[in-house]
Amino acid sequence: MTDALAGILAAAAQGRFPPPDGSTTVVRQPSVRDAGVLAFTAHSVVFTDEDPRWVRAALAATPGDELAATMNPHFLGALLARTGRHMNTIDLLTVATALPGAPGLELREIRDPGHPRVARAMRFRDEVRVWGANGGVLILGRGVAGRWEAAIEVAEEARGRRLGERLARAARHLVPDAVVWAQQSPGNARSVRTFQAAGYRPVGSEALLIEG
Repeated sequence: MTDALAGILAAAAQGRFPPPDGSTTVVRQPSVRDAGVLAFTAHSVVFTDEDPRWVRAALAATPGDELAATMNPHFLGALLARTGRHMNTIDLLTVATALPGAPGLELREIRDPGHPRVARAMRFRDEVRVWGANGGVLILGRGVAGRWEAAIEVAEEARGRRLGERLARAARHLVPDAVVWAQQSPGNARSVRTFQAAGYRPVGSEALLIEG
């Protein structure tokens, strides 16, 4: 089912996770663009159009802790070679509920499709909208399995004013859905703290396989 991953994500957003039994669920890609791996507590989800039998054989051949096999570089490398894709990093996946009313931050929408932030976002998301603030940018768009995702960017000279936290919280007011998702590189502690301060809670880790 092409909506299997959407159902898993919707449940996770409500705090209902796959059973922590050490197993791996393999589902079809929700779109040609989106493939990858999700790791929850003691349960992983691989979303790919590759043969599930190959996925399970590759996991069985992965050395180390079975519970961490899907995020092991050995397995991810094999999956990348098999699919001909590449990946940037393993991200922390976070989610927050939508908030009512207007954001408490002055924003101006950027509608220029040639704007570099708009153009880049459209490579990975659909229905992209971008807003600018004094010293920062907020991006909203539909990403994996149609979920609404937020990303922010803060200029170096604007740091130290909690602008990132305010942009991340603004996304919760602007998202046209019940929840909004965001990914952060675990090593970017500043970004992790920013989103958690804005009310985003961790649900798992995610490795996206990118075409081209």
